[in-house]
Amino acid sequence: MKQKRPLSIINGTLVTPNGLQKATLRCVDGLISAGDGQDGDVIDAGGKLVVPGIVDLGVFAIDKPAFHFGGITRAALMPDQSPPLDHPARVRFLAQSGKPDLWVHPLAAATQGLDGAQLAEIALMREAGAKAIATGRKWIADSGVMLRLLQYAAMLDMVVVTHAEDGGIAGKAAATAGEMATRLGIPSAPKEAEALALARDIALAEMSGARVHARQVTTRAGLDLVRQAKARGLNITAGVTPAHFMLSDLATGDYLTFTRLSPPLRDEDDRQAVIEAIGDGTIDVIASGHDPRWPEDKNLPFADAAPGMAGAETLLPMTLTLVRDGVIDMVRAFDLLARNPARLLGVPAGSLEEGLEADIALLDPEAPWVVDSREMAAAAGNTPFDRQPVQGRVTALWKGGVEIEL
Repeated sequence: MKQKRPLSIINGTLVTPNGLQKATLRCVDGLISAGDGQDGDVIDAGGKLVVPGIVDLGVFAIDKPAFHFGGITRAALMPDQSPPLDHPARVRFLAQSGKPDLWVHPLAAATQGLDGAQLAEIALMREAGAKAIATGRKWIADSGVMLRLLQYAAMLDMVVVTHAEDGGIAGKAAATAGEMATRLGIPSAPKEAEALALARDIALAEMSGARVHARQVTTRAGLDLVRQAKARGLNITAGVTPAHFMLSDLATGDYLTFTRLSPPLRDEDDRQAVIEAIGDGTIDVIASGHDPRWPEDKNLPFADAAPGMAGAETLLPMTLTLVRDGVIDMVRAFDLLARNPARLLGVPAGSLEEGLEADIALLDPEAPWVVDSREMAAAAGNTPFDRQPVQGRVTALWKGGVEIEL
């Protein structure tokens, strides 16, 4: 997929690291270019926002129609596949799987079989196309294994994407311990499982000098630990999905299994803490956590249902609610959605800057629509935002300067 003719997008407002700019965006040979020449193809943005394609850090399935609907041009795939991404050949295959109109960046399994015991062949997987290392859906309980992993990752200069939840405490719980879980009779675990896991991983990161990205931090105590670690100069970043700033555990009140997530929904104080952390810069990435589940996985008693949500299509509009509420501005929104995850992965994208890949979207931030699980482009429609009115929709999308049909 190679751009054959230069592309100019005129009459739009560019969302750049330096602010909103009314300017022409020029793309030549698949890259963002300087200048405002208008030879080749010219697209009139009609006053819409011109934004970087989203870099979705930590999806569990490749779902092109859903990603394109949501303005996602690159996706970092978690190693929790069948079989796991613990072998270079599997990484190499998946690194090619989405091209040319979607780039998949596989995350190497930290341990063989994701069992938390023996380190996988990480250096070979890096050569095969892995952009980071991930512990998968689980926390590595053995601190010795985790330390060796972080030391190895530091030597390779690769980010380790961690699951911040002490499995010994969390067990197979389906909810956060508290009033809602007690009233509903759902097996639960204390939210301190997150802070304990983070405290251990932060201590080991400090010992090893490794770069650590906690994929989801969802509690006030956990966010305070990240904030303190950053203040000490540690190279730690944190992410979250929209469910944990849009919803609290009250959403589980009707036993709706679309709200069965990992980590589980927290109480209202923690939800507000997540919003505060997005506003003050403690959280670096908002990702979809895209994990479509078939009806046979969700049409079960709450505790037996598989955790996960189809998040690609709702990632952008839910993040835009933070802009409308004044928590962040539009520039910060695309730092969280695109620029920061691209930097963590070390890919030349995620920002409208000269020389970077021309992964671009036209965004109408006010376009209204209603989330409908029955009409979603995803492989399955297990969204906790079913029937919710939202605003913000991608109207055009380019990968490497070549338009993608939506």
